[in-house]
Amino acid sequence: MKAELVEAIPGITPYVSLIGADGRRDSTGAFAELVADIGPAELLGLYRDMVIIRRIDTEATALQRQGELGLWPPLLGQEAAQIGSARALAPDDFVFSSYRENGVAWVRGVAPTDLLVTWRGVAQSGWDPFIHRMATPQVIIGAQTLHATGYALGMQLKQSDSVAVTYFGDGATSEGDVSEALVFAASYSAPVVFFCQNNQWAISEPVRVQSRTAIVDRAAGFGIPGIQVDGNDVLAVMAVTRSALARARRGEGPTFIEAVTYRMGPHTTADDPSRYRPPADLEEWAAKDPLARVAAYLRDAGVLDETSEAEVTAAADAVAAELRAGCLAMPDLPPGALFDHVYAEPHPRIDEQRAAQDAYLRMFS
Repeated sequence: MKAELVEAIPGITPYVSLIGADGRRDSTGAFAELVADIGPAELLGLYRDMVIIRRIDTEATALQRQGELGLWPPLLGQEAAQIGSARALAPDDFVFSSYRENGVAWVRGVAPTDLLVTWRGVAQSGWDPFIHRMATPQVIIGAQTLHATGYALGMQLKQSDSVAVTYFGDGATSEGDVSEALVFAASYSAPVVFFCQNNQWAISEPVRVQSRTAIVDRAAGFGIPGIQVDGNDVLAVMAVTRSALARARRGEGPTFIEAVTYRMGPHTTADDPSRYRPPADLEEWAAKDPLARVAAYLRDAGVLDETSEAEVTAAADAVAAELRAGCLAMPDLPPGALFDHVYAEPHPRIDEQRAAQDAYLRMFS
């Protein structure tokens, strides 16, 4: 059964939730049918993914605090939004993300150590985008939405059924790049899914400053169907993403998804959220933890017990150990490597900048 999306009009925008904070699963309705194939065993796999990426996040944060990384953007609290959507993608789909989608990168097969190379300062990007069908993270806020729309238009011209998926935060919706991407995608019915992780905070600004209405309602102004989903519900996220991808493959154009979640950690490790975030908010959202609700469901289903929990924890610890060892083993590159691979061919401006850097460094020798 096809789950139809309606235009995002204030007051009637659909909101999808399938596993509540108490771990109870709703198996009724069209969106539930879209994930009817995801039983307890499959949910255990999704839970394993979420535990692993939370452990990656914890280890990377520790590495930054110990001076081994220059910076790290935590995803604590957003595991379900990333895993649920990424596991819905086909191998041929292409992802354009911000700098926080480490869970999506994990699903796309990126090696854990490759998540760190930029933050370690040893390379300008961490992986081959064409191997993993995922562009390297975009730091310029919202720029990846334009890249995704352009790619989607290219796939449309090639008559490919590949879909572009772009991830961004609530704050990015205030950027002109996002509006331009939505205009182009709507005008040409581009096969692209706009996946907004509304984690409630654009650095230190609450979402109510970014938008006086639900962010998904903005999509209606561009003529793009939108849907709001419980971003802490991995199953609901998978269902709405599957629906949006199916629309795109049928030639019905873009979809805007707003995954309502919460950034339980800082914006980056350079940020102190205690200076602007009410403690009560964190307590409220901690009770909606995306891992806890799946664990509750799995325990009730008899799938998650002491043995399987220990296996998941051991798998996460092994990934964390690999991450740390790989980080500490990264070789320091010479300063001139900064200019490598900027252009495919030699470029006079790069040569000038390289010479200027050499001259500067000779002052200290």
